[in-house]
Amino acid sequence: MIPENTPKPPSGLGPLAKREMRFAYALLLPTFLIVLSVVLFPLFANVWISFKPVTLGDLRAPSILVNERLMGKLEAVGDEADIRYRIRNSSRKSGIADVSMTDTLPDTLSILNVDDRCSIAEAVIACDLSDYEAGKREDIIVRVAATQAFIDAPINVKETEAAFEFVPENILTNDDFTLDNFRKVFDASDFWPVLWASLYYTIAGTIGALVMGLFAAQLMNMTFFGRSFLRGLYLSPYVAPVIAVALAWVLLLDPGPGGTLNALLIQLGVIDGPISFLGQRAVDINILGMTFEFPVALTVVIIFEIWRYFPLAMLFILARMQSVSTDIYEAAEIDGATPLQQFRFISLPQLMGIMAVLFLLRFIWTFNKFDDIFLLTGGAAGTRTLTVNVYEQAFAVSNLGAGAAVAVVVFLILLVFSVIFFKFSPEDDA
Repeated sequence: MIPENTPKPPSGLGPLAKREMRFAYALLLPTFLIVLSVVLFPLFANVWISFKPVTLGDLRAPSILVNERLMGKLEAVGDEADIRYRIRNSSRKSGIADVSMTDTLPDTLSILNVDDRCSIAEAVIACDLSDYEAGKREDIIVRVAATQAFIDAPINVKETEAAFEFVPENILTNDDFTLDNFRKVFDASDFWPVLWASLYYTIAGTIGALVMGLFAAQLMNMTFFGRSFLRGLYLSPYVAPVIAVALAWVLLLDPGPGGTLNALLIQLGVIDGPISFLGQRAVDINILGMTFEFPVALTVVIIFEIWRYFPLAMLFILARMQSVSTDIYEAAEIDGATPLQQFRFISLPQLMGIMAVLFLLRFIWTFNKFDDIFLLTGGAAGTRTLTVNVYEQAFAVSNLGAGAAVAVVVFLILLVFSVIFFKFSPEDDA
C-alpha cells in the first residue's frame, strides 16, 4: 500500500528530457527532409505540370537564332556594304528577356553606321536588344566600307560568330496556368470506358491474385514430397523478367499458325477457327435470354496479371499461416471440425489482416500497372487503362499537361480508395 503522503512525480518533461527530445528531433530532421522531398517533390511536380499548357516541344527552352552575312561586294577601297544580322526567337510560344549581342568585326573595315541600340568599341559591336516576344524576328544592320587593308587581305565576316546573352522563359515556371488539361481528360469520349476498364482490370486482377495465392499457400502449408520444388516453381512467374513472360504469352495466344493455344483448341474440336485472344475486344454472350458483352482481350490480360502476381500473395499468406499455433487446429479436429470448417472459422479470421494489407498493396500496384498491358496489347482492343492513357497523352500525343492531369486523376482515385480502406479495413486477429 502506497502511503498518502508519498510525493507524486512532476507532470510534464523535465529540462534534461526536453533537451534530449530537441536533440533527437535535430538528428532526425535531415532524414525527415530527405524522405519528404523524395516523396512529395515528384507528386508536387506532377500536380504543377497538370495545370500547365505544356507539350514535349515546350521542354526545349527558347533560344536566339542568328544568320550573319555580308550584303554587297567590297571590291575596291571605299565600297560600301551592309553586315546583316537576321535574328529571331526560336519559339512561337515563349518569350525571351534581356537579349544582348556581341560580335567582333574585321578591324580592316570602316564602320559607317550602326543600329541605335548598338555601340562600337575597338571593332567589337555590342547591342542591347531588350525582350523578344514569341516568334519575334528582326534585322540588325551595320553599314561598313572597305579599306585598303581589307582589299589586300579580305576577311569573311562569319569567321567570328555573334554571341548572345538572354533569359529564356521557362514554361514550367511561368505564371501561365490552365484547366484545359482536365477538361480534355473528362470531356474525352473514351474517359469513362477507360476508367471502367481500369477498375475492372484492377479489382478482378487483385482479387484473383489473392484467391489464387490463398489456395497456393494452403497447399504449401501441407507437408508432402517435392514441396520445395513446387514452391520454387510457383515463384517462377513473379521472378521471371516481365518482357520474357509477356512475349511467351503473346506467342502462346497468337491467332496465327504458330499460336499454341489456338492450335490445341482447334485439334480438340473446341473451336472452329483461331481466336485473337489479345486482339478481340469483346464477344456477345447470351445468359438466361440476356445478352452480355464479354471483354476478351481485357480478361486475358487480367488472367496474365493473376498468374504473374499470385506468388507474392502466396508468400505473405503462407508466412502468416505458419505463425498460427497448430494447437488450435488440433483442438478443432478433436471437436470434430471438418477441414472446411477449420479453414472457414480458424484460418480465414487469422488471415484477414494480412489479406487486407495485400489487397491494398495489390490494388495500388495493379491500378498503376503499365508494362504488362503495354507489352501484351499496347492498350488496344479495350485494354486501355488510365496508366496507358497517361503514356499516350504525354508521349504519343506529346501533351505533357494532359498526361499529368490523368496521373493526378489516378492519384486522387487511389487516395480516396486508401482513405476508405483504412477506415473500414479489418483488424488482424493475431
